[in-house]
Formats: sequence, C-alpha cells, structure tokens
Amino acid sequence: MKGGGCAAVALGVVGTFVVGLSIIGGAVDEEGDDEKGGLSAFGGSLNAKAVPEQYRKWVIKAGKVCPGVSSPLIAAQIEAESGWNPLAKSPAAARGLSQFIPGTWETWKVDADGGGASWRSGPDNIMTQAAYDCALMKQVKGLRIKGEPTRLMLAAYNAGPDAVRRYQGVPPYQETQQYVKRIMGLIPKYSAALRPEAKGGPFGRRVASYAKRWIGTPYAWGGGDASGPTRGIDHGSGTTGFDCSGLVMYAVSQASGGDITLPHLSQAQVLEGKSVKLGDIKVGDAIGFALHEAGYWDHIGIYIGGGQFVHAPSTGDVVKISSLHEPYYKSKPKKIRRYG
Repeated sequence: MKGGGCAAVALGVVGTFVVGLSIIGGAVDEEGDDEKGGLSAFGGSLNAKAVPEQYRKWVIKAGKVCPGVSSPLIAAQIEAESGWNPLAKSPAAARGLSQFIPGTWETWKVDADGGGASWRSGPDNIMTQAAYDCALMKQVKGLRIKGEPTRLMLAAYNAGPDAVRRYQGVPPYQETQQYVKRIMGLIPKYSAALRPEAKGGPFGRRVASYAKRWIGTPYAWGGGDASGPTRGIDHGSGTTGFDCSGLVMYAVSQASGGDITLPHLSQAQVLEGKSVKLGDIKVGDAIGFALHEAGYWDHIGIYIGGGQFVHAPSTGDVVKISSLHEPYYKSKPKKIRRYG
C-alpha cells in the first residue's frame, strides 16, 4: 500500500456491480503453486479456453521462460497487440501476433517451431515475445525506480526502455498509458482460479486460492464484498475492483462457503479469528500491517507461503503478490489472524 490508501472504512453493501471477468474452466497451472511460493506476480494459472487452441501450448511454454512473465500476461499482451491475428500489420510497420518492428524482430527472433524464424509464425512470435519481455523485465528491475515491474516492462515494450528510464516510470504518453492499462485489465480474462483448493482442501489454502484468482484486478477504494469485486466509493467510485479488506472479506467468505463474513474494515479484521505468532504463520492466514501509525492496522493481505502475501495495495495498483521480506513491509508492525 505504499503511498496510497487501502480502505480502512466500514462499509455496507455499496455499489454491488460485479465486473464480468472471464475466469472460467480449462485452467492450466503451468508454474506450480505450493507453500514455497512460485506464483509469479500476475498469476501462473492460465484460463486456456480464452486462448486460441493453436496457440495454447506456446503461451504456456512462454510463461515458463522467466519469473514475472506469466502465461496470462503473454496472452493479454497478444490480444492488445494484434487481437490474435498472426498477419496483423500496423502503420508503424509492426508485424505479427506480437507486433514487432523489423529491427527488434531481427535482434530477438526465435525459431520456435523449427521452420525458420518468421514474423508470420504464431509460435515464433509468442516465444520471441517471451524472450523480449524477460529481457525488458530484467532491464527495468535494474533501473531501481518506483513502480510495479510488470507495468514498467509493458511500458518499455511500447515506448522503449529509455523512455521508462528518462521518466522514471511509465512515460506520460497517452498511447503508452492506455497500452499498459488495457493489458493489465485483460490479465484476469486469461487467468483462472487455481483448481485444487477452489472446492475442497484445507481452509487456509482455499482462502489463498480465492484471493489469488483476482490477481491483476484493479484496486478500488471501498471495493469488493463477499461476492467479488464491486465499484468503489469516494475516490474509488470510477473503478471496479477490490481494496485490501474487500479482498480478504471475499476470500474468507468464499472459502468458508459463506459461513464467515468479515467486516469490510482492516482494523476490525485483525480482531477477528485467532491470533497467531508470525513464526507460526500458515497459508491462508491474514496479515495486518500498521503502515502509517503504530497500533492502527490500515492494511491487510493473505499469506500464500514462501514469505509472500497477496493483497490489494493502493489506488493505481492491482491485486498482486508481494514479499514480507521487502524492506517496506519487513519494517512494519504486523498482526496475524487465522479465521478457519
């Protein structure tokens, strides 16, 4: 929740419009999901039915090239670039599924299907895109500037890494801003709920699974309830999504079959359930943070194992995975609660 406001407000049923995201069957969990972590920041579980059949195996393969570039991200980027048209061309001479300009294609081209690297080949485009995304991800992380690496990588793909470095973030170009926004909004369409815990399994793992199914969903102040994302309130009224306590409320309610309905208030959620020591934390436990004032629990997330937690951080961000070992979160007072 760095620099922003995770809602710590008591809410009734406000703005219960639920966004129609396509998170359906046909999930392929290509990166694994165990208590050691291993889920990339924007999901590793692909909604395979949303991807054209001839490209599914390549999108899955592309999501394994490097950490941080997942299959849902690859698929969302292709839709934004070409609408899955392998022969697409732009006025700027960009070509193919992933819309490479000739110079960039010649530098990064991958012969994925053994027929010689061609911009007309869907598999070649997809694997070249993965290689280029991974290189850009490494480059923007090396810049050590503020901002979500996935957003910075996408901005670099569209405007070039020099522009990201020059502006110390996503450049203020309308095209680039819209490009990043559109792809981040498409990621949930290509993400799928992790199947094993969705209808059974230990309570804590169900909580974690339900929280992770909305990775990539916009932050909305006051947004989210026991049924899913909702339109936010006040400065979040123009966005449909979750705030931190709304996400926790949803995950716990869904995991308990509606038996546990938490208040939509982080300060209240850290008083519910059973108190747990940080050293005894388990998957599915809630982690409250006092980010701005000692004793005031103004942020909350769900522990998913491996020192990681999923949360809705702040306005302008999305539901994502962060690490308890990041200096910002490591330094803050924490309160752990177990609800099931």
